[in-house]
Amino acid sequence: MFGHPVAGIFGYSHLTGGFAGGQAQYARVPFADVGPLKIESDLTDEQVLFLSDILPTGYMGAEMCDIQSTDVVAVWGAGPVGQFAMDSARALGAAKVIAIDKEPYRLQMAERAGHTPVNFEEVDVRSRLLELTGGRGPDKCIDAVGMEASHGSAHVHAYDRIKQAVRSETERPHALRQAILSCRSGGIVSVIGVYGGFLDKFPAGAWMNRALTLRTGQCHVQRYMKPLLQRIERGEIDPTRVITHTLPLDQAEHGFEIFKNKQDHCEKVVLKP
Repeated sequence: MFGHPVAGIFGYSHLTGGFAGGQAQYARVPFADVGPLKIESDLTDEQVLFLSDILPTGYMGAEMCDIQSTDVVAVWGAGPVGQFAMDSARALGAAKVIAIDKEPYRLQMAERAGHTPVNFEEVDVRSRLLELTGGRGPDKCIDAVGMEASHGSAHVHAYDRIKQAVRSETERPHALRQAILSCRSGGIVSVIGVYGGFLDKFPAGAWMNRALTLRTGQCHVQRYMKPLLQRIERGEIDPTRVITHTLPLDQAEHGFEIFKNKQDHCEKVVLKP
């Protein structure tokens, strides 16, 4: 499927080892002397919880952009990973960070954190990005959406849904296409949204002719855990800002339901045993 074997990853199906994931009743802890990170400061559980996955993922998405102090960075997706990609881009020195989504409460969360919101159901994204960047386009673009993207244009969205239904493609790469077409020439498109197979209408001409760099990969979580812990301790990143719901474990099903259906302004659920 992927040409070569890939790493074993919790919860990523048998394509990556078939290991039960973080949502399983039980999870393996291989190499227990290597994987876990001991927290020796007085940080709360909520401050360090996301070091295990989504904070390093968002940070890696920003780091792959080679951010310079004058850069405008656009992030597709204002979910938890997208929010952390935005915060990380700012921590790495970006001049402006733009949040692209359709859910008003997610965009409001990004705006409260100091980022510029763009609702793709209300405006043409590429046109709006050109307005915000003096006609150049963002210097760096981050796809924090992946294979289940939706699109503000009904006919574009329907095209990929139909292709998926008849098994002609496995992805809905709206965000990736848009990021490539929106990025300034010579810029970087960083992809941390998950893709699993084959996609259609990939804009290879724009990618090649405009000298864009595409970077991607499963997050190297262990590489980032200690450096990000230090950033949290210094107050440079506040992971707790994405938490909207704290529930007991016996309400996990309800937590999944409201997150999946974007109800009750749900951004991130923390379950307390």
